Amino acid sequence: MNDTDRPLRLPLRLNERDLRRMSRRELLKLTPVLAVGALALPPFNEHLLKRGLRLTDRAAQALFNRDRLARNFSHRDLTPIEKFPINSYSEYNPANDLANWKLTVEGMVARPGEYTLDQIKSLPKQIQNVKHICIEGWDVIGNFGGARLRDFLQLVGADPAARRVEVSCLDDYYSSYDIESCLHSQTLLCYEMYGAPLTAGHGAPLRVHMPVKLGYKSAKYLYSIRVSDALGKEKGFWEDQGYSWHGGV
Repeated sequence: MNDTDRPLRLPLRLNERDLRRMSRRELLKLTPVLAVGALALPPFNEHLLKRGLRLTDRAAQALFNRDRLARNFSHRDLTPIEKFPINSYSEYNPANDLANWKLTVEGMVARPGEYTLDQIKSLPKQIQNVKHICIEGWDVIGNFGGARLRDFLQLVGADPAARRVEVSCLDDYYSSYDIESCLHSQTLLCYEMYGAPLTAGHGAPLRVHMPVKLGYKSAKYLYSIRVSDALGKEKGFWEDQGYSWHGGV
C-alpha cells in the first residue's frame, strides 16, 4: 500500500512535528479541507465539512455559465513545455498500452462501443492556449489540441437527458463531471500539447482538459467514458478524499 491508498485521518490538532512527518501527498489531501476545518471547533466535524462541500458544489453548478470562456492567450504567453509541471499520483507509464488502445464508451449513449484515436481525431480539431490551474497553488499557460468533448458526445449519441459523465483511466485514476462542463466549448478530449502527441507524463494517448476547472479534473490516460443521469458511489480519486466535486475556477 502506498501513500495514495491510505485513508486520510485528521488529528484534532496539527503541530509542527506532525506536518514534518506528513508526506507531500498527504498534505495535498488536506488542502481543500483546511480552510473549512479551521473554522470548525474541535473535534473536526466531518459531517459539517461534507455538507459544506455539497452546498458549494451546488452553488458552483447553479452559477456555471457554459458561454463564459476561459481566456485564450497568445503564443508568446505560453509556458515552455519543459517548464510545464507534471503531476501524477502513480508511476504509471502508458507505453505498453498504446498499441491496442481504444476508448470504451458506455451508459446513456445510442452508439456504445470502442472508439479509436483516429475516430476521435476525425472530429473538428480545436487548439487553444489556456491557463492550467493546479490546486497546489501554481498555474501555467499551455497549448492544448484535440476534439471538443461535446462533439464526441454527439458522435456517440449521448442522451439529452444525461446529467453526468464519468471517466476511468489506465493508471486507475477516475473522475466525473456535470454535463454542462462537458458541453463547454473549451472542454477537450486532448491528444496534443504544443503541436505534438501527448507524452507519457502529460497523459498519452488521451486526456480530458477543462480550462474552466482546476487541474485535478483534467484526467489523464483515458480508457473509458460513461454517460449517466446520476453519479455512482465513487465521484473521483481526489473528490472522494475531500476535494470539491465541481472543481470550477
